[in-house]
Amino acid sequence: MTRGNQRDLARAKNQKKLAEANKGKRNESNTSIAARKEADAEALRAKQAAKAAKAAEAGGGGK
Repeated sequence: MTRGNQRDLARAKNQKKLAEANKGKRNESNTSIAARKEADAEALRAKQAAKAAKAAEAGGGGK
């Protein structure tokens, strides 16, 4: 067993690689992701409604 620490070195290297891979990702549950998506969708709907109201006020048929 002359290569006893090779496994430990490989394990440390792999953990470092996994940490880099997960570096910018959010750690959220499915329920919080769904809530965030719903809030984003609601904000988009409000924005679209405001744009439609502005277009109607200007008299344009618009999209």
